Amino acid sequence: MSTPAADAARIAGRRFVVTGASSGLGLAAARALARGGARVVLAVRDVTAGERVAAELGGSTEVRALDLADLGSVRRFAESWDGDLDVLINNAGVGNLPKRRVTADGFELQMGTNHFGHFALTNLLLQHITDRVVTVASNAHRYGGIDLADLNWESRPYRLFASYGQSKLANLLFTLELQRRLVACGSSVRALAAHPGMAASNLGRDLPAALVVVAKAVGTVVRQSTEAGAAPTLFAATRDLPGASYVGPDGFNEMRGRPTLVGRSPEAADPDLARDLWTLSEKLTGVTFPLGSS
Repeated sequence: MSTPAADAARIAGRRFVVTGASSGLGLAAARALARGGARVVLAVRDVTAGERVAAELGGSTEVRALDLADLGSVRRFAESWDGDLDVLINNAGVGNLPKRRVTADGFELQMGTNHFGHFALTNLLLQHITDRVVTVASNAHRYGGIDLADLNWESRPYRLFASYGQSKLANLLFTLELQRRLVACGSSVRALAAHPGMAASNLGRDLPAALVVVAKAVGTVVRQSTEAGAAPTLFAATRDLPGASYVGPDGFNEMRGRPTLVGRSPEAADPDLARDLWTLSEKLTGVTFPLGSS
């Protein structure tokens, strides 16, 4: 591979799972990995769409059903897994939903898909993972806040951007606490996060029409390609980086550019909040950390 996003030596022959790999950033990441000789599992809600994409990608690809908005589907995916998994890329997500919607388990859809689904998936697969977990966050975490008393917006008035921001903040707190637990139990597995900057994706498809027009206008000026948006994820998935690293574009306001280590909000770096969110996530999902006391 000629891209600076990934280390080619850490791709060929290795096994990757990419959630949400049938379109957008997940597809771009899966394509790059397949071209690099990886064995790529496309974990997707729509298996037909996934198989169509896999046929186009070529290489060593496999499609498996996974609906992160349904913990039953997450458990079935994990229970069917056999053998080692080098890298899990938690990429799939929903965002900017104008009205509150819920998952099969009653979670607010953005929090349920972006955080709870990936939280459960990671812990259920963790005994198979040999290298790292990469979770795709967003600069939107900076305008999100965690309300542990009302993660699912049952008491508060629902706000689409704040809800999405909360779920992305949860991604970073999850990564922080996962890394702490891995270190505490002596595991060599690492937890990292990445964000795409302002990149072409499917997240704006549910925005109100007026906001879609604005987003498109802004996007024509600053948005980078889907391939460039996937570059931080590939960087985090393949480079020799410290645990809990956060990767994003190096350009103005991290909207575009080459992958580099970036900062995060003070709230996203709060270890106590990360522990509290983890404890609550275990309670709500019924899924616990599988590698011993932490």
